[in-house]
Amino acid sequence: MRIDFTKMHGLGNDFVVLDSRVQDLPDMTGPLAAALADRKTGIGCDQLILIEPSEAVDLRMRIFNADGGEVEACGNAARAVGLLSGTATTIDTLGGVIQTSLTDGGVAVDMGKPRFGWEEIPLGYAMDTLSMPVGWDDLESPVAVNVGNPHAIFFVEDCNAIDLARLGPLIEYDPLFPDRVNVNVATVTARDAISLRVWERGVGETRACGTGACATSVAAMQRGLTDRNVTVTLTGGPLAIQWGEDERITMTGEASESFRGSFDPADYGAAR
Repeated sequence: MRIDFTKMHGLGNDFVVLDSRVQDLPDMTGPLAAALADRKTGIGCDQLILIEPSEAVDLRMRIFNADGGEVEACGNAARAVGLLSGTATTIDTLGGVIQTSLTDGGVAVDMGKPRFGWEEIPLGYAMDTLSMPVGWDDLESPVAVNVGNPHAIFFVEDCNAIDLARLGPLIEYDPLFPDRVNVNVATVTARDAISLRVWERGVGETRACGTGACATSVAAMQRGLTDRNVTVTLTGGPLAIQWGEDERITMTGEASESFRGSFDPADYGAAR
């Protein structure tokens, strides 16, 4: 039995998409997801995306990071699935229900409302999430935001000068974050512009992170650093983020299909 997949990406953040609505799939496990994500012995991706039927909305999206861990949300993957659907789509995720629509600029995603409570991030203990009294070397006083998954955002003079390969995993696995955390280092360059790098939990530094762009934008707006419409430029390219008066975040950006193929699950038998 061979399984069809679609390889997609959003600004270089890449996915292997499997659709259980059109074919029978093996039970997805962490080891199998990690094996398929391996760039040397598998198909290769940052996240494996599993589309499933939903009785309540159009479809359900499950997200497995490259290390095999299942996570709550992925904004870039939502744009990819929205593009694959080809129409306005309501998607159920572990992080909540989101909506996508096609635009001239790519795909827009209604990411819902951000959460700021320390227990909603979650953090290990209570503290001010707008200016957390913690630090790691030169990275200090982050903002914590949950936009379906947890983010810590550090505003710095030059995000490209930060040794994210060293500091990213230290912060990701710090006991302060019971569910681990995505680490964002950001430089505000104008009232409507942010430069951003993201260390994604279970993946490492990524070319783009949609939820990271949303979390960072909202954090900058909460601190009064930007207006409520910003362009966030990541390594892979720009995302437009709007935080509406209704408190809902809209993210707009490109998504692309790279290629299609198939694999034999038996080749990954040891990983199942």
